[in-house]
Parts: sequence; structure tokens; C-alpha cells
Amino acid sequence: MTSNGPSPAAPSADATQRNLVIGILVATLVTWVAVIADLKTGGRPDPEPLRAASTLLDGPWRFHTGDDPRWAAAATGDSGWETIDLTALPGSHDGDVGLPDYVGGWMAHGYPGYHGYAWYRRAVTVPADATAWEILGPTLVEDGYELYWNGRLLGGSGRLGPDPRLVGTRPLRFALPADAAGSRGVLAIRTYMRPGTGASADGGGMHTPPILAPRPVADALHRAQWRRTLAGYIVDAIEPAAMLAVIGLALAYGRRSGRKGFLVFACLALALTAARRLNNAIVSWTDLQDLDTYAWLASVMWVPTMAAWLLAWNRWCLRPWRSIDGAAIVLAMAGIIGALTDSAGWTSVCRLGSLALFVVIGARIVRSGPMRVLAGLTLASMVAAQFGAELLDTIGVPGIWFPFGIGVSRTQYIYAIAVPLLAILIARTVLPRATRGRVVQRERKSATPAVGP
Repeated sequence: MTSNGPSPAAPSADATQRNLVIGILVATLVTWVAVIADLKTGGRPDPEPLRAASTLLDGPWRFHTGDDPRWAAAATGDSGWETIDLTALPGSHDGDVGLPDYVGGWMAHGYPGYHGYAWYRRAVTVPADATAWEILGPTLVEDGYELYWNGRLLGGSGRLGPDPRLVGTRPLRFALPADAAGSRGVLAIRTYMRPGTGASADGGGMHTPPILAPRPVADALHRAQWRRTLAGYIVDAIEPAAMLAVIGLALAYGRRSGRKGFLVFACLALALTAARRLNNAIVSWTDLQDLDTYAWLASVMWVPTMAAWLLAWNRWCLRPWRSIDGAAIVLAMAGIIGALTDSAGWTSVCRLGSLALFVVIGARIVRSGPMRVLAGLTLASMVAAQFGAELLDTIGVPGIWFPFGIGVSRTQYIYAIAVPLLAILIARTVLPRATRGRVVQRERKSATPAVGP
């Protein structure tokens, strides 16, 4: 059958690039609006009627370092214990999520440098005007806790004992016994801080007091606590999802790209970066990962991530330098040694050496690389995200801001710009069919990296 007209032409590379860029910008704007809305909702203070109907268990608590199961019992004499006041200053919040009612831990109350077990106790009067009462557990504890009512274990965060398994503290609620209404009992909290972990001057133990509330009020307060916790780490979930979307973009258009070598290592680097960022949400929202695993991954994962980014950007110019590839691998080995041996010296060598290599790559891109302005801005933003301590701390840029009362780190702000820039850069590498063959031939000729300058 003969066609009555010319067949539709395939979309040009310019049209494809334009459509991709528009789609990336729209998706970025929609994501920003959704995240801002979530931060605004999560950052709202607890409704005053709920707080008025509940009792914040702040004020003086009896405190004792060490560990003895008998200290959970109501009959235990604690008159000789120290006293810690858990009354927060008005408007106080933690320096990460923005949790309200924040107080300094035991290291700010006469126990600097102490790690291990410690107990808190206080008498609590439960009103008789409701039949069901609950304790909303402290929302920030270093690092785990168990909560007891008159010697009875109600639950806790993590697993304490001879082989503790510690997880991120999440909003938890514990039902008091049915006969607690109208009585006076002893609330005891057993806490544990991991030995050998770094801590601030106000670290250790409880940083927010529990709340006593009747069940309907406890339900609403628990939901408000979870909204705040979800908002506190929503960016750590959204940005990894965006990074995976960029990987999908690279895979979908990789065959039509003029920078295949760059895309291969950029996808690897994005996957590693996404895993690092997502770990924060996983450990804060779930019990799937314990704190020891989280700390180990945080100390090790940045090394292959840094190396993958170096190998990727070294291939933005068609002839990557073999010397940069070799130096990146050597520095990665130094970084692994530093992470496994907890050596600040080896870690510093890896970070400063990698930063120097990024500077060299950036100079190459600015001097002779394609799309030098867009590529230079994208590289600069990625480097700023990876080297905040070296580049931003020194000029006084705060590490975290609190829009709407929820903490958002400067790294999260930078990735909110860097990831869309990278997606646009990848979209701009899509080539028309006529040009693609010449680029493939050129890439084959330059497949062997140049030694260097």
C-alpha cells in the first residue's frame, strides 16, 4: 500500500533536549512545592488544646549512672540520687529535626564524657478523669531506652542488655495499666549511650521529656510527633528518589548520549549518593538499621562515592586523564584505610587530595570542556555538597537551617539544585542520529585515557 504523504519525521535532538529540560524543570518545581508543604505542616507546634489536656513530664528527675534492674521498682530508694532538671527553655529545639522541649543531656549536667547506662526516675500522679492513659516516650534519646511503670516494662527503643541493639529514636507510645488512673506511681527510664561514640558537650541520655496523656489526646499528639519526624527527614527520602530518576534518565537516553563514559560512572556515583542520603531516613523512621551499622556505612560509603564522582567527571572531556583515574583509586584506598582504622590523617589525605583532583578537573572543563558553563556549575554544586566541611565551614555558612521549624541541612539545599542541574546536563548530551556516529568513532579513538598534562 502506497503512502499518500511523507512519513512523520523523528523528533530532532534539539526538540528532545528541549522537552526533557522542560520536563525536568516542571518536575523539580512540583517536588519543591510538595516538600515545602510537608515542612510547613510538620513544623507546626502541637495544638494548644492537646498540650493543655496532657502533662509534659519535665522538671526534676532523679538520675543515677550505672545499671541495676532493681532501680525500675517503685520501692527503690532514690533519695541519694542526683537530680537533673528536664525543663526546657522557651522555644528550645534540637539542632537537627527541630524537636521541641529540647534539653541538654547528662554531659551538660555534670557527667562530661560518660558513656554507658544511666537511669531516670520520678513519681507521676495519673488523674482519675479518664480510664485509659498513655505515656508518649521521649522523642530524642542517646541512644536507646526502656520505660518502666512501677517496675513493669512497658517497652522502649532498641534492645538493651548484654548485647544492645540500638536504633534511631522514633515517636513511641506506651499504655499504662488499667488501674493507673487515679493513682500515683513511679516512672523509670533506663537509657544507654554507645561507648566510643562522639558526643557534643550536651550529649547523653534523654533530651526531651515524656508526655502523659489520655488516650484520645495521646493519639493526636503521637500523630503530630510523627508528622514532625517525617518532615525532618523527608528531604533525605525525596532527594535519593530524584537521584534514581536521573539514573533512569541516563539509562533511557544513554545510547543517544555523546558522553557514555561519563554517564556510566555518574550513574554509579548517583546510586551510592542516594544510598548514603536514604540511610538517614531509614534509621530515623524504622528499626531496619541499627546505629552501629548506620555509623559504619556513614564512615565508609563516602569513599567509593567520591571516587565514582571523580571517575565520572574525569570523563566529561572526551580524553580522560589516566593520572586522575590512578590518583582517585589511590586516594580511595587511603580513605578506606582511614575509615576502617578511624585515622583522621588518612581520611584528611583522601578528602583534600580528592578536592584537589576536582579542582583540576574543573579547570579542564572551564578551559576546554563542552557545555562549560552548565558543566562547571553542576560540578561546583556537587563538590560543594561533598566538601561542605572544607569549603563552607571555613566561610561561616551554617550547616543547617530551620524553615518552618524543621531542620534542613545545607547539603540538602545544595542537592536540591545540583540534581536538577545534572539531569539537565544529561539531557543536553542527547545527540541527533547524524552526529551520534561521529561521536562514537571519536570516543573509540579516545577510549584509552590520556596520561595527563
